Amino acid sequence: MKNLLLFLTILLAVASCDQPDYDTILKNGLIYDGSGDKPYKADVAIKADTVAAIGDLSEFTATEIIDLNGLAVAPGFINMLSWANTALLEDGRSQGDIRQGVTLEVLGEGSSMGPLTDSMKLDMSTDQGDIKYEVKWTTLGEYLQYLEEKGISTNVASFVGNGTLRRYAVGNENRKATPEELDVMKGLVKQAMEEGAVGISSSLLYAPSGYADTQELVELAKVASEYDGMYISHIRSEGSELLEAINELITISREANIAAEVYHLKASGQEYWNKLDTAIMLIEDARKEGLLVTADIYTYPASSTGLHVQLPDWVREEGVEATIKRLADSTLRERILSEIKFTNPPSSIMLVGFKNEELRKYTGMRLDAVAEELGKTPAEAMIDLIVEDDSRIQ
Repeated sequence: MKNLLLFLTILLAVASCDQPDYDTILKNGLIYDGSGDKPYKADVAIKADTVAAIGDLSEFTATEIIDLNGLAVAPGFINMLSWANTALLEDGRSQGDIRQGVTLEVLGEGSSMGPLTDSMKLDMSTDQGDIKYEVKWTTLGEYLQYLEEKGISTNVASFVGNGTLRRYAVGNENRKATPEELDVMKGLVKQAMEEGAVGISSSLLYAPSGYADTQELVELAKVASEYDGMYISHIRSEGSELLEAINELITISREANIAAEVYHLKASGQEYWNKLDTAIMLIEDARKEGLLVTADIYTYPASSTGLHVQLPDWVREEGVEATIKRLADSTLRERILSEIKFTNPPSSIMLVGFKNEELRKYTGMRLDAVAEELGKTPAEAMIDLIVEDDSRIQ
């Protein structure tokens, strides 16, 4: 028996000597570590799901060694404003982003996948496009847990959207929340933060998120601040009132003692481009004051939203469903047409998302070209398309 134990001990020792140090070594890479510092040459070792070592690893072994010959190596990229919330339900592999190096999807721009009332769950179940799914969650935390259990390639995080909170407590009405409704929303923020939300978001160009006034947003942000969350916002205006909108975000940061970020900072529309330098200066001044105010920006001269944002504000009140009813009302048509002022010329507006299969032939066409084909003005074509598609049209 002693000889057998000795033999097994020696066998294990020999086997352990043959085990490689790491699963994978990426050698001779140019490391961009995300700090903003200059890149440097180094090797990267991976063991299981962890970056185990960075440096000169020439003395170490691995199951797989890949010579990068100076190619760039970087941490996974972060999609700060991801709308993969339903796409991940359909296909958790996230091939559209992960093949571009995105390893974290941050969801929840102004609206989030929870918390939901029964009526909100019903709306979410019935108002679906090509991707069909069951709403098997109620809270934001339950949605995130559902994604994880379903299986996804990327990491996910989410803000809780003030628009979702408003629908939950107030509905789609354009009015000030009552003290009782505000208390409900604050309680929901608390719950969402305890379930793992990273902060509270707003998307103030859209209903019902934009029906919240500054003080309401401050009160909700104060709750998120207690959990070291942040406030992030598609600000109230990116054009004529860009500076006022940035000042609102700075006010919320100051009064709620919370880090705040501007989603996709820009001056939208050529006539407002001269505002951008001042906008950046406002953010820099807030940072000098000691406020944790930041901004993100995409690196291309285009944006994506609903065609309905070209309509007058009163037409868009109470959400897309109410908007479509107004557009279909023949008694309102002339008034709506007279008040449409395109913030972007129709020649620059590309139609990319339809629910109605018969209208998908216009996908990729500019609004002015579609209008010409229909024999209508761009404003008339826009109204008719939105009504016929029964959607805001992307």
